[in-house]
Amino acid sequence: MRRKAASLLILFVACAAALVGCGSSAPAAAPNTNAQVKVTGSFGQAANVTIPKADPSGKLAISTPIKGTGATVASGNAILAEITLYKWSKKTSTLIDSTYAEGPQMVPSDLGLTGLSEALKGATIGSRIVAVLPPKYGYGSGGNSELEITGSDTLVWVLDVLQQYSPTASATGTHVSDGGGKLPTVTAKTGQEPVVTIPKNSPPTSLSVTTLVKGSGPVVATGDTLVTQYVGVIWRTGKVFSASWPSSSEPTSVPFSFQLGSGVVTGFSEGLKNVRVGSRVMIVIPPSLGYGKSGESSAGIKGTDTLVFVVDVLGLQSPTT
Repeated sequence: MRRKAASLLILFVACAAALVGCGSSAPAAAPNTNAQVKVTGSFGQAANVTIPKADPSGKLAISTPIKGTGATVASGNAILAEITLYKWSKKTSTLIDSTYAEGPQMVPSDLGLTGLSEALKGATIGSRIVAVLPPKYGYGSGGNSELEITGSDTLVWVLDVLQQYSPTASATGTHVSDGGGKLPTVTAKTGQEPVVTIPKNSPPTSLSVTTLVKGSGPVVATGDTLVTQYVGVIWRTGKVFSASWPSSSEPTSVPFSFQLGSGVVTGFSEGLKNVRVGSRVMIVIPPSLGYGKSGESSAGIKGTDTLVFVVDVLGLQSPTT
């Protein structure tokens, strides 16, 4: 369920950061070219990034060209942000990725990138943050092969901070059902992953959507970026195959964001159309609207498996026109 190709933020590599000072007798410092990176444009719109055609320095450079007036991001919270990422090597810079085509992404509070964590300290909603990270503040000497970043590349991150969420955020509406009967039963406590109990009968053959908690927020629409919590269960086995909730095995998990209508299995998107923010829904997805005849062997899903998702819709971000 989680994005792979555009997922800039789940490829974390821990790295150490050490600030090296110099005494008054040291020679004059070389120009800090990292501080010369310029970013222009409006908040929420694709950033215009100008990177010097010179060698980057070894200094961390952080700036806030747009200062937001929203709340300060609370410690431990994840943020929803539009992200632009460049790599900079010698006199050449290359765009690695941008979220503006696919919608914003969740950024965990603990990135494993010390420079970016430093840049986001005290950030306010509505801010544009620019962080120029030498290797020791980014992916370290090992780089990141999946992003084609080497151990000598400097990174330029531009983040527009849109929203913030607790890792344990859950539906906020009115409880109306636990499911049950010929459908799974769902039990849950606020802030905890719901437990899904599968009945002994065969699953429905068509898409089934049951409102468990009715929210009062905006109605979601195709193209919106949704922020959700979810747990996915295989009807045949009753086992969880994927979840966004923090757990002992994945303590740094954060709410899952995606653009409604793309990036997830068809039944997941179809089941969330016209749902209000603050709701929790149970979506039962037949194979044809899930992973199809091929299934998903890495998750233990066969081509004949029906899937059950319990989804909390925490918030949305509509496309910027």
